[in-house]
Amino acid sequence: MASPQVAIPATAALNELSAVQIATKIARGETTCEAVTRDCIARIAAREGVVKAWVNLDQKHALDQARALDLGPRRGPLHGVPIGIKDTIDTFDMPTEMGSPIYRGNRPRSDASCVALLRRAGAVILGKTATCEFAGSAPPATANPHNAAHTPGGSSSGSAAAVADHMVPAALGTQTGGSILRPSSFCGVFGYKPTYNTINTMGTWPAADSIDTIGWLARSIEDIEMLMAVLRMQEPQRPRQPGSPPRIGVWRTDLWNTAQPETKMAVEDAAKRLANAGATVREFDLPDAFNGLHVVARSAIGFYERAACMAFVWDNKREMLSPQMQRYIENGHKISRDEYVAGLHRLDQCRGLLSEVFDEFDVLLAPCVPGEAPKGLEATGDPGMQAIWTALHTPTMTLPTHRGPNDLPVGIQLVAQRYEDDRLFACARWVWQTIGMPEMVGCRSQ
Repeated sequence: MASPQVAIPATAALNELSAVQIATKIARGETTCEAVTRDCIARIAAREGVVKAWVNLDQKHALDQARALDLGPRRGPLHGVPIGIKDTIDTFDMPTEMGSPIYRGNRPRSDASCVALLRRAGAVILGKTATCEFAGSAPPATANPHNAAHTPGGSSSGSAAAVADHMVPAALGTQTGGSILRPSSFCGVFGYKPTYNTINTMGTWPAADSIDTIGWLARSIEDIEMLMAVLRMQEPQRPRQPGSPPRIGVWRTDLWNTAQPETKMAVEDAAKRLANAGATVREFDLPDAFNGLHVVARSAIGFYERAACMAFVWDNKREMLSPQMQRYIENGHKISRDEYVAGLHRLDQCRGLLSEVFDEFDVLLAPCVPGEAPKGLEATGDPGMQAIWTALHTPTMTLPTHRGPNDLPVGIQLVAQRYEDDRLFACARWVWQTIGMPEMVGCRSQ
């Protein structure tokens, strides 16, 4: 994917470049893996005291990886690109602690499959980013880099904050409800949750196996495409452009009445501007079966499966769990098998109904978050608007297109049919080229 045609700002610090730009400069011999890693480390040193995005970062180890890459042959498309890893994803050479004192100092014997593939492609695994406890709801100390008094969202809190603050060009996250798209929207970066099971989850702590999905937080769509090619074990290709303006369906969802004015404005403004630019834009409603789907995903599915995967910890380390996680597991124990299976059937029904919708539309435009990032670090915000699509297994992306009354980011959400991730990339690029503003991405230099 890296090529001489890639535009690279002449004055940007290396840590401010995208992953594609970094890979291009290194391939051209214009910089080194070590220089890029040093710039990222310098940014972390300057801002980590405020943002608190990292839980395990060994500067020497990161530089050793970079120097080894500089001394050896080109490994692959990510040669020298620093990557952050959510601390629920195993790394053999640094702790994986799940945001919990129970796993303090835990050293896996191998990488998660996604991390192994990134290393194979030449990535520098910079460090582990902060997560809510077991990718749940008890937040870490991470702050929103735009305003440290506000939440960055969760549970991929550190990944979103680190990418937005130009500490690293991209980071892995996981999503069971809204743990990639919500923090991406709150922090003003691109968040991408692929079709369910696109990225192998071996070596990743489970929350709810039937909907858990690994995805990306980055500062460009092109970066996400390159990174996904690596994890899909493909050769990166030039970004695909839509042949014509896309057909866009606007579904406000049954949560529209809970949306703040800034979210309503973002969706309505995007729809209007995209229509004016030539897209076919039409509002529509989904059947009643879709109403309350976020509740089904969280309670009947999420609670039940979380209680099962946490059985050992519950039986042996319960007192070390947060009150939030204890309540979550207790709720799971109250869900009957019949309720759980009924929830699975409901999701299957809705997934089937979606096929007719995507006969008419290339992509859907929907609200992503209720509004700006809420003030305070005690909670990470409402995942409902993202959880709908996580449960339906569809690929989704948030684009940092708008801001709210406090000048904090507010993203829109694009959704494609299952397994049509490449179509989502193409449509998202058209939307971004049409209404996006590059200066909106990430945190302004501080």
